[in-house]
Amino acid sequence: MKAWERWTFGMLALVVAVTGGAYLWMKYVLVSPDPFAVVNHPWEPAMLHLHVLASPALLLVFGIILNSHIMKKLGQGQRTNRATGLVSLGTFVLMTASGYLLQVATSEAWLRGLVVVHVASGTVFSVCYVSHLVISVRLSRPRRWFIARRVA
Repeated sequence: MKAWERWTFGMLALVVAVTGGAYLWMKYVLVSPDPFAVVNHPWEPAMLHLHVLASPALLLVFGIILNSHIMKKLGQGQRTNRATGLVSLGTFVLMTASGYLLQVATSEAWLRGLVVVHVASGTVFSVCYVSHLVISVRLSRPRRWFIARRVA
């Protein structure tokens, strides 16, 4: 995977996660003191708009890394850092599907269920993706402390 793909995907994933988390907090945790308020926080619509606008860009870059990284790693059969990658892949698909269905669902029960699936899969994706990156960095760095102790 190229460095620009990794950085672009990482930054877009961060934007989508932060705006999604902020929107979730503003919509479901905060309570407006005004009983006639339509939103609980003045930035609530902006967070939703940013979340919805950044998500297609994240999907586009995901398609690029699907070709340049994910399919290659699945084809090679390497076991290194595979668990976090597979969980990230599965939850990304679930997060994407539930996000699109949230925009067209009309039933109150379906909306509640989709929100739960979207939030849960988004949270698990975010945690697993960060874990995947941390493990990748640790695996790619040389073990200098081991080399230094061995020489001494």
